[in-house]
Amino acid sequence: MNRRRLESLLEEADVRLGGDRPWDVAVHDDRFFAHVLAHGSLGAGEAYMDGWWDCPQLDELCARTLRARLDLKLRGRHLLLPYLKSRLLNLQTPARSFRAGQYHYDIGNDLYRAMLDQRMIYSCGYWRNAANLDEAQEAKLDLCCRKL
Repeated sequence: MNRRRLESLLEEADVRLGGDRPWDVAVHDDRFFAHVLAHGSLGAGEAYMDGWWDCPQLDELCARTLRARLDLKLRGRHLLLPYLKSRLLNLQTPARSFRAGQYHYDIGNDLYRAMLDQRMIYSCGYWRNAANLDEAQEAKLDLCCRKL
């Protein structure tokens, strides 16, 4: 059943299992079918690395499957549960978000003094003519102000 389903999908890209064209897929392990159907393109890549299948002309195989949009039709089932959980069970409340911020950022200034410039700007600098972090942050502030 898995083989037939995958065969049917690949036909949409004019790819055959066991065919003689350079972009056709040669399957060496029957676990390939269930793995690809369960895990999508990631599963196909893993199965390829495990030697479960090969193809003489991978670039053409990939081009054909992408043109046929098989990547959208082979979204792995393993992605469904995390997606549904993220959509239905948003555990982030304002209070929880605040606690997460406290945990990650309320750690005192010692770390920030060690890694930031003298103004302790927590942003990327503009390094075009800067020789150090202080100059890069000064240049960034100047650039931002001139753009306003």
